[in-house]
Amino acid sequence: MLLLPPFEETEEQFAVALELSREREMIMEMVRKVVVQKIAPRVEEIDRTAQFPKDLKETFRKTGILGFPIEARYGGGGLDHLTCCATLEEIGKTCGNSGHLLVVHWLGCTPLRLFGSEEQKERYFPLMVDKLAAFSLTEPGAGSDAGGLRTKATRERDEYVLNGVKCFCSDGNMSDFITVFARTSPGPGTKGISAILVEKGTPGLSIGKVEDQMGMRGTPACEIVLEDCRVPRENLIGQEGEGFKIAMKTLDLTRPLDAALAVGIGRGALDCAIKYAKERVQFNQSISQFQGIQFMLADMAIELEAAGLLVQEAASFIDKGMANTKVSSMSKCYATDVAVKVTNDAMLVLGGYGYMRDYPVERMLRNAKLLQIVEGTNQIQRLVVARSILE
Repeated sequence: MLLLPPFEETEEQFAVALELSREREMIMEMVRKVVVQKIAPRVEEIDRTAQFPKDLKETFRKTGILGFPIEARYGGGGLDHLTCCATLEEIGKTCGNSGHLLVVHWLGCTPLRLFGSEEQKERYFPLMVDKLAAFSLTEPGAGSDAGGLRTKATRERDEYVLNGVKCFCSDGNMSDFITVFARTSPGPGTKGISAILVEKGTPGLSIGKVEDQMGMRGTPACEIVLEDCRVPRENLIGQEGEGFKIAMKTLDLTRPLDAALAVGIGRGALDCAIKYAKERVQFNQSISQFQGIQFMLADMAIELEAAGLLVQEAASFIDKGMANTKVSSMSKCYATDVAVKVTNDAMLVLGGYGYMRDYPVERMLRNAKLLQIVEGTNQIQRLVVARSILE
């Protein structure tokens, strides 16, 4: 058995860690105030009307939350992944839509963060702290199988001419910048795919069907239609043919964000279930006194704690510059499955009331369900994990 030497933290390392902890707590206090004052009053209306929350996007802009992961030298917050995940969890307790708005935007920024040139970052990041970005990989014939991608980007002198239809692009209709994945060469499978940044208003870019979703109704997915859409060659992110690698490296960083949001939604549902169980009286006592209910609540709390710790592990790897594909996929798969189970169990604790829109748990269940699907279904996450442990 190999015994590792004890970790000895220097005074300097301890001071840095303490400062980061204090800074994170100050940030989270600000986030909690935003949730109480701005987000909580809007939750039901966003879901009922299925309208994108422009006012909350503006709140995120003014408070700097929108630019949390973007480096400070470009006008962003320059915050670490742990803080971004904690932010999503805190917001997710109250409003899945608001948290999803941020996940989608941060996903849209990530290809540029990882593979963008310095010129591209200087041009676009100061804009992305104010305006939304999106990520468009999926097509009607290419979901989990990115090799089935058919959108083409033909090079003509100093431009790419894009033609094709993308689908399920979250917030694509509200975003000013969309990273579109298209074929720049006819290579087999995932070869020949490139990532190109397309700006809103570019001739040939239009929005097709906006989906009527079961959950996350305020941040719907849409079709992106490209018809002879001409984009400057300098909008290519990375190199030609690197698109699949860019997409996968991006998802390694952003899947823990989905996981953090899922944990937040689950915690919100658990809070509702606990409150209801303490107040609901049956057989002359609150139902929280029944062992069957206690065990349900205990299992919910245990699973959420485990999911939260897995998210923290994935985020810690990223913050150390060691993004771990296996752990990122584990966090996304486990946390989103737990969120669906916990929200469903919360509905059972509330009984018939849980099924009614007078209580928030039915909305939480609908919102959590989407997170099992986006950024790679949980079946794909299990495939990623299986391959990593069987190598």
